[in-house]
Amino acid sequence: MSGATVSVVIAAYNAMPYLTQCIASVAEQSIGRDRLEVIVVDDGSTDGTAAELERLKDTYPGLLRVFRQQNSGGPSAPRNAGLDHATGTFVFFLDADDRLGPEALERMVRMAEENGTDVVLGKMVGVGGRGAPTSMFRRNQPRTDVFSSRVYWTLNPMKLFRRELLERHGLRFPTDLAIGEDQLFVGAAYLHASGISVVADYDCLYWVLREDEGNITRRLKGSHLRLRFLPRMVDLILEHVPPGPGRDHLAHRHLTVEVQQLLADQLVFEPRATQRKMLGQLAEIIEPLWHEGMNERLSAMARLRLHLVRHRMLDEVLELVEFEKRLARTEVATPVLVDGGRALARYPFLRDPERAIPDLCYDVTAQLGVRHHVARAELKGGVLHLAGHGYLHRVETRDVTTELVLRERTGATEYRLPVTHTATPGLGAERDEGRYVYDLAGFEATVDITSAADGEPLTDGLWDISLAVGAQGITKEVRIGSKRGDDVSGAADTRIVATGGGLRAVTLYTTRPYGNFTLDLGETKHKVPPLLHVDEDIRWADGARTELRIGGRCDAAEHPEGALVVALDDGAGTTVTFPARRTSPDGAFDVTVPVDTLPAGVWTGELRLGPWAVPLPALPAGLAPAKWRRRALPWYARPLPGRSDRFALKVAKTDLVKALAKRFR
Repeated sequence: MSGATVSVVIAAYNAMPYLTQCIASVAEQSIGRDRLEVIVVDDGSTDGTAAELERLKDTYPGLLRVFRQQNSGGPSAPRNAGLDHATGTFVFFLDADDRLGPEALERMVRMAEENGTDVVLGKMVGVGGRGAPTSMFRRNQPRTDVFSSRVYWTLNPMKLFRRELLERHGLRFPTDLAIGEDQLFVGAAYLHASGISVVADYDCLYWVLREDEGNITRRLKGSHLRLRFLPRMVDLILEHVPPGPGRDHLAHRHLTVEVQQLLADQLVFEPRATQRKMLGQLAEIIEPLWHEGMNERLSAMARLRLHLVRHRMLDEVLELVEFEKRLARTEVATPVLVDGGRALARYPFLRDPERAIPDLCYDVTAQLGVRHHVARAELKGGVLHLAGHGYLHRVETRDVTTELVLRERTGATEYRLPVTHTATPGLGAERDEGRYVYDLAGFEATVDITSAADGEPLTDGLWDISLAVGAQGITKEVRIGSKRGDDVSGAADTRIVATGGGLRAVTLYTTRPYGNFTLDLGETKHKVPPLLHVDEDIRWADGARTELRIGGRCDAAEHPEGALVVALDDGAGTTVTFPARRTSPDGAFDVTVPVDTLPAGVWTGELRLGPWAVPLPALPAGLAPAKWRRRALPWYARPLPGRSDRFALKVAKTDLVKALAKRFR
């Protein structure tokens, strides 16, 4: 099928009954069959795969191209054969056990075409208990590379490749490897690719665990098989990636994933003599990749594991593997030893004088988690009141030194404020099987904006709020607010407070998407005018036709008494104000304007809260005039004719001559 957009290459060996669903998932792709060719290479199946392929050719006429060959013992040869016959712009390698989501190819091709990338990863979903990689699928990545993402943590070939890339570099699956052949192929493609894309918002590939566990990586056992491909992956990295952060990024995967799997799933089952031999080989293989500068990238467990491998400490390796398996079963974090401001995990052989393993192999200080909770976050006036608890996971709350941290988001300015440490008896008893006690993890703190900056007022800006949780000489900082009590609101709370320089807006709000608390001073994000609302139905007060009633709502949670007013201006230098009266807890108010007290003139108006103001709406055109007598003379107040765009009230004496003439006309 010349001119196909995608060639789907399927290597099939004894793939029944999975093959039927696999091919159906390709045939039903939303990209359309006219843009597809499906190349199936039967690698000497004996279970009815061949007959099913013939049936499927009739079911999907013109779609399938089937090739048969003697069993090669692995997926490399049939994949290579399929690639040799492919004509599509792109190639997708699909195992006969697996299946595609209906829009998978359309979405991946679009991603490649829009971003000019050579490799596209589609989100994988495990089926039947099979684990699928996840770290690279946290978000869509239109264009990335192997060094600035987690794509290297999935080296299976079920991806979309631009065929020109594969042909230009002569990339094929090595046929002399029973396992790991996909790593060499995909690793080389990643390194040569002009851009890599990730589709993470759609389930593209369903990765199936066969009921008979007949997936090839599960059938083939023995550490010697893995020790054949791993040195070649190391050589690939050394040849194509110069020393530095990029090489370390790729090495990290092999020094953790491959080494751990080889020890736990293979080496422990070998005879003693083979174990010694294989451990020595593994030590030689990893030597070019591991250097001291990588330690910060590695977990303490990985550092310890690699140390034992490097020094060929077989008995210790075997004991560590068993420890890890027990740890995985309990899912309870390992206790730590705190010494000199560092936390050391109590893994096997910690400070064992006979082994003399460096403390660095146990140092988990950087990995310590901070557990925190806010029970109170209340802004009153210009003072923020906070209370809750915070503690370092696995570190008892002795010698507590917790502080509150205010940090201005756009600059380097920060202030550390003391907290009052409070008792928290029983805290932690329901977690970690009650193994750890945190009885002095509570805190209470106040932040007065007029003095929080070392005795001076905080400047305008966004002040992020963190807790520097300290105990036993270790301190970790964490933003707070995402974990809070049900009665602690995360909604924006704006208050207008009186300071030495006048009125100031202070808003406590939670940031998205995590819900951490931030103080907004000076309307950086939260403006005051949108909080001021005036009702359109301005009218005369019931029973008082000379009192204009103006209603509305102020959404500021607090403001000084008497600060909210209606201000009327006659345009000639006279301004009069009338205070608002709160009528309900939700901020509703009304203002009474006795128009019979106003001097003659045309009065415009606005609702004011200190320096903030919003204009009053236009008076209703049908509002009847107010009439009264002042010093025995008749006066009136009415909407100014012809002004429907803004509030305009005309106050004047009645012209008796004109009034009488109009009456007797």
